[in-house]
Amino acid sequence: MRRRTLRTLVAAAVLAVLLMSAAGGQAAPGSGAIALPSDAEIRKLLAERVDAQGGGFGIVVGVIGPQGRRVVSYGHPSQGDPRPLAGDTGFEIGSVGKVFTALLLADMVGRGEVALADPVAEHLPAGVKVPERNGRAITLADLATHTSGLPFMPDDAFDDSPKATRYTSARLYQFLARYQLPRDVGAEWEYSNVGYWLLGEALASRGGKDYESLLRARILAPLHLQDTAITLSPRQQAKLAPGHDASLRVSPSMASIPAIAIMPAAGGLVSTADDLLAFLAVTMGYERSPLAPAMANLLGTRRPMSRPDFRQALGWVLEGEGDAALIVHDGGTLGYASSVAWDPRQRVGVVVLANQVAGVGDLARHLLRPDVPLAKPAAKHTEITLDSAVLDAYAGRYEAPGEGLFVVAREGDFLTLQLPGSWGLPKMRLHPESRRDFFAAELPLRVTFQEDGQGGVSGMLVYPPRGQKPVAAKRTGIPPEPKGTSFRLSSRARARDLGEGRREGL
Repeated sequence: MRRRTLRTLVAAAVLAVLLMSAAGGQAAPGSGAIALPSDAEIRKLLAERVDAQGGGFGIVVGVIGPQGRRVVSYGHPSQGDPRPLAGDTGFEIGSVGKVFTALLLADMVGRGEVALADPVAEHLPAGVKVPERNGRAITLADLATHTSGLPFMPDDAFDDSPKATRYTSARLYQFLARYQLPRDVGAEWEYSNVGYWLLGEALASRGGKDYESLLRARILAPLHLQDTAITLSPRQQAKLAPGHDASLRVSPSMASIPAIAIMPAAGGLVSTADDLLAFLAVTMGYERSPLAPAMANLLGTRRPMSRPDFRQALGWVLEGEGDAALIVHDGGTLGYASSVAWDPRQRVGVVVLANQVAGVGDLARHLLRPDVPLAKPAAKHTEITLDSAVLDAYAGRYEAPGEGLFVVAREGDFLTLQLPGSWGLPKMRLHPESRRDFFAAELPLRVTFQEDGQGGVSGMLVYPPRGQKPVAAKRTGIPPEPKGTSFRLSSRARARDLGEGRREGL
């Protein structure tokens, strides 16, 4: 279970990226009304975070409470762009979008169109095979609470070999048909983008519209969220802040990754601080809406997570117990990080949006719980050049017990890393910053190669995103033949993707 949890946290930190970050630690109970930091105090925190990484991006914070709403920002859209970020600046929000999918489910339950206990297969097109185990079918509630037994991503999601077929919904259905659940349905929590994709497919089929149209009609329009969308209008595209990777280079569009582009229900939304504050205003009862009952019902279903003090609701996660509880969701794509957190007792909430891949969940929690420590800002990496023989020596197959196979390949004048399929991440280019230490630009992931004392390479340590402990992998095979291309896109492709007007993310 520990190994499965590690894989889940790693993948979700990036695309999920997640993910439900525990970087902020346990929320501590307050002794009275929360005194939210002043604008100056918030701006100081943001400046420390942005400046520590050399600038070139920015962070927007939205705060809501009994005194109203306010927005504080620091930084700029990108290097050389002096425009300030604001409450109406667009950001990919990744897995925060799962809360919107869960709300769509709750709304359809309230209308009597579906029930949480319905097997998902009942609301899918005829012929779609959904895995079962011991006679137990996967229900809509299982999908919405990450207890279906489905994996984070399909094991072939990032097969980029020349023979691979472009990833489509048909391929996802083929994956479902052959997948065997590793445990009983509902038995354990494991974060799953596949599960939320399937949930979105079922709701769209039942509603008689594609997921995007249904979400817009049932959720976004009634809440008057004019800058929250999957397919962006020209006006929304003009307000979108470009995303940046861990090396502060402009990141590729998530729509350029086929397996992710067809999963909008798992995290395909772009939104703004203003819109997310409006969402929280209804959630916490400051504004009226026909969707208020459905929002309240999101918290009515709760299932255990891997931490005993965490509970998974529909979409939201409850961190802590009693008066200490915060309700949160974090998100991340290859160029953005987001977090929404609120205190149901004090009726205060925060939104944190950044157009850079490093997580911001610790900021959101710290603003509501000052006792929660801030994470150490990621250091800016400096790439060096290594001799060709050194790169050749590192190429090979590495295996970690319980995790799977890591493949380091030589492609041209650089190395690439393919992680185990269960991690749900694409192949990435490794950049050297010392003779043995490498980093990935797409996310905060590092690799340190280990020697055997006789000049040979014995293994490597893989440092996952968000500060988890390193995974030790032992070298077991000869260098593989290069297959396909690395995830890093050309600057021309990245520039093209940035202007496509459709943003997807996990």
